[in-house]
Amino acid sequence: MVGSFTRARAAWVACALVAFAAAAEAQQTPTPSPPAVAAPVASPSTASPTPSAAATLPAATPVPAPSSSAPQPAAPPSPAPTPDAASGNSDSTGETVDLKARPAAYIEGKAGRDEVYSAILDAIATVRAEIAKAGLKPVDHPLAVFLEADDSGFTFRAEEPIAAAPEGKTQLSDTVKLGETPVGKAMRFEHRGAYDDIDGTYEAITAYLDEKGVDAQDVFVEEYLNDVKSPEDPNLQVDIYVLLK
Repeated sequence: MVGSFTRARAAWVACALVAFAAAAEAQQTPTPSPPAVAAPVASPSTASPTPSAAATLPAATPVPAPSSSAPQPAAPPSPAPTPDAASGNSDSTGETVDLKARPAAYIEGKAGRDEVYSAILDAIATVRAEIAKAGLKPVDHPLAVFLEADDSGFTFRAEEPIAAAPEGKTQLSDTVKLGETPVGKAMRFEHRGAYDDIDGTYEAITAYLDEKGVDAQDVFVEEYLNDVKSPEDPNLQVDIYVLLK
């Protein structure tokens, strides 16, 4: 049901998704019970023989519990990750929201998977400079709208919502254009942690959508709630919106 969404992120998390699927399959395999441990046999005494325990104790006497040193059954496997437990970074289980169209200035770009965050930040900085030059008022948080993915990286649109677009204009410069933010029904998830660790959140989102049977579009959006410069900074806060069909 979420094949399109998975394909859109495939260039980034293909290897991770294969490992995740293998782990999920392993978790479904029942853990065999350990072999029964025979009760220890007492060494024969050199003293005079005495009546055996079986002869002196009632037949209903319970057998003593095995020693704590005996092998114990293996603990049950941990459940597959969900969006509220993706590498400890995401704490939203996916709420449905309606995205409203807002005027925005944006740049379209493409970057490899290892440079995508810095490329988005550079594009946002350029958009903000053109907004300031035009005397426009930015509002709300910047966005990255991911449009396509292939083996070389992502095609994205770095957007800065603005209060209003200049009448009759379609762009602010040769590279910065005017348009609207994505609109429609979407599911929102949270990533809290370094951008370098966002793959784990996307794995959990994909598993969640698959479990719920959700049909997703090829477009998804990242909203950056704070200004974090390094992809390794653990203080990053991102809301991820998966647009629904």
